[in-house]
Amino acid sequence: MKLPYAHLAVALIMGVIVVSGYVSWYVAVSQKSRDVAALQDQITAVSGNMSRIAMARTALAEIASDEKEIGDYFVSDSNVVSFINDIESLGTQEGTKVSVTSVSKGGTRALPALLVMLSIDGSFDQVMRTIGAVEYSPYALSLAALNVVHIAAESGKVEHWHADVTLTVDSIPVAPATSTPRL
Repeated sequence: MKLPYAHLAVALIMGVIVVSGYVSWYVAVSQKSRDVAALQDQITAVSGNMSRIAMARTALAEIASDEKEIGDYFVSDSNVVSFINDIESLGTQEGTKVSVTSVSKGGTRALPALLVMLSIDGSFDQVMRTIGAVEYSPYALSLAALNVVHIAAESGKVEHWHADVTLTVDSIPVAPATSTPRL
């Protein structure tokens, strides 16, 4: 009768081996599934970050063109000369002689400005058109002071007018060049 107990013992041992093998494989597969799920979460988070970075870069590119367009209305320290040339060319277009008598810094640290003094000579109509053209030029500026004087004309000569204009021109500080790190 030993044979059936031996078969039972072998069957039980085999059953225990199979069950313990199954449990160990189940635990190993479960751990790997958790690892895969954690990796998937990390991949999803990184993908989300990458899409947010791409959207931010797109938004920055759109903002950069807007910033350039708005920045053109302000005069920075680096483009004062081109601003002066623009103002003088407005006078030439209107038939007046415009000369810049002084340029100085003004405003505050938060809101910098330039104080520009102009001298305009020509007929009354030309002087006033030049002042209007300067006032409505594509810059953020305002007339701080205006003094128009009639200069008596000699006989046979055209009447001559002289205007002293003080402008307050909004400025922007020149920012140091920075580089954007690549991701």
